[in-house]
Amino acid sequence: MAKEKNDANALLAKKKKVKPRKSRDADCCSVNFLKCVLHIFNVIYLFAGAGVFLVGAWTVTSRHRFVTLLPTFTYQAIAYLLIIAGALGLPLCALGCCGLKTENRTSLLCYTYFLLITFILEAGAGGLAYYYQVEVEHELRSQLNNTFISNYALDTDVTNAVDTMQTECCGAFRYDDWRKSVWHEHDPRLLVPESCCKTPTSRCGARDHPSNIYYNGCIDHFTNHIRDNLIILAAVGVGMSVIPIFGFFFSCILYVRIKHVID
Repeated sequence: MAKEKNDANALLAKKKKVKPRKSRDADCCSVNFLKCVLHIFNVIYLFAGAGVFLVGAWTVTSRHRFVTLLPTFTYQAIAYLLIIAGALGLPLCALGCCGLKTENRTSLLCYTYFLLITFILEAGAGGLAYYYQVEVEHELRSQLNNTFISNYALDTDVTNAVDTMQTECCGAFRYDDWRKSVWHEHDPRLLVPESCCKTPTSRCGARDHPSNIYYNGCIDHFTNHIRDNLIILAAVGVGMSVIPIFGFFFSCILYVRIKHVID
């Protein structure tokens, strides 16, 4: 009798040690709830990634003509970082959907890591754009005039960029900067390029009267133009970097919940 009682007590103690299996719908952070949230997140993230990609592509294509006048590659780097971050949107959403459907923890872990990488790319691009829009004026004031006088007519890209810019201005700081240029040495009779003329015609640059050419330099207009674009890039980068944080947070919780349900 005592032996049977001891066996019953041992069996009861063993049952107490067995942890109850957690339900998939035990609370508001259940597996099914988190999967639903992440599916919604994937849709939002896909459109956000497309937006980031388009902003980066727009910067490269429509603003590329002035890139050769910048002294560093920071501006291009910001645009390409956003393009890479946006391009990750579609494959990342596909990986996330597969991981959610199969509840494969390896896929979810990869999905989580790539969300973190996307956050770093977007936040890095936004932070770099914010920093560079403060520094760009100093860089242009120290280098733009040298680019004008040293490379105009010798570098096709620089020449086209300068001619495009000089629609309401002339020279980097002033119109007479051109008299120190390599271009002027080839034909001293031309005082400014034809693009400086208010009505461009052949050899109109031989006359530098204010009725014929613009006297104000291009540096202020160009600096403001680049700054406006950098502000847009900073807003897009920093603003959109918030979105991957939510996906990262919920995917981490889902990974832990699936692990507990399986275990």
